[in-house]
Amino acid sequence: MRSKVDVRQLTKSYLSAEGEVRAVDGVSFSVGDGEFVAIVGPSGCGKSTLVNVLAGFLRPDHGAVLVDGVEVTGASASRILISQQGSVFPWLTVRENLTFGIRDLPHVDQTELAFHYSSLVGLLGFEDCYPHELSGGMVRRAELARALVMKPDILLMDEPFSGLDALMTLRMRNEVLRILAEERHTVLSITHDVEEAIHMADRVIVLSSRPAKVQAVFEVPLPRPRNLTSPEVQELRVRILAELGVGRSE
Repeated sequence: MRSKVDVRQLTKSYLSAEGEVRAVDGVSFSVGDGEFVAIVGPSGCGKSTLVNVLAGFLRPDHGAVLVDGVEVTGASASRILISQQGSVFPWLTVRENLTFGIRDLPHVDQTELAFHYSSLVGLLGFEDCYPHELSGGMVRRAELARALVMKPDILLMDEPFSGLDALMTLRMRNEVLRILAEERHTVLSITHDVEEAIHMADRVIVLSSRPAKVQAVFEVPLPRPRNLTSPEVQELRVRILAELGVGRSE
């Protein structure tokens, strides 16, 4: 598999009231073209800092992120981040949110794209609704459609299902996997949920406590759709949790 993203000895610190805090320390890994990689780690370990560097919103202190061999020096429409804070504009309708990023692109049929992606995420009939008129799950679908309409090479997700109940989270995971089966993207997803990582990813990278380092990498060689109650999934879950210091591997 051809490498799409190369993270090389990435280090990033920030200033706090207590002084300089190192969030990420010498992180290196690669992501193949079309691969889905989940990154898990303890709360506060630097996961969100890492994904913001990958998105180009933050510059690393040392090291580099390369996409297709070219160093990332800033944000790009080819890398779209879906964050836990949400990304839809509350004063715009679903249709207006979907077409916001492509409104100035020539030779683009905005109406057709809005229809296609509204249909893809199950929001047909709600295109003229505002975010406050939608359920939490529908807003997350609108955020996903808003990202996909840009046709990014790389989809970055930072706890995209936070705040949803367990049933809606499971539905959203399945929705994302269904869409990714139709539209090919390279995906990096930051999550604290080990089950979510195993459910969705081809590979799981485990980060250490802050400052974040790559502690372990687990392949997930299981066909989709995955049975989350299978012995293989449960064994992998135990091993990953053991790396995170929760319980002991058998």
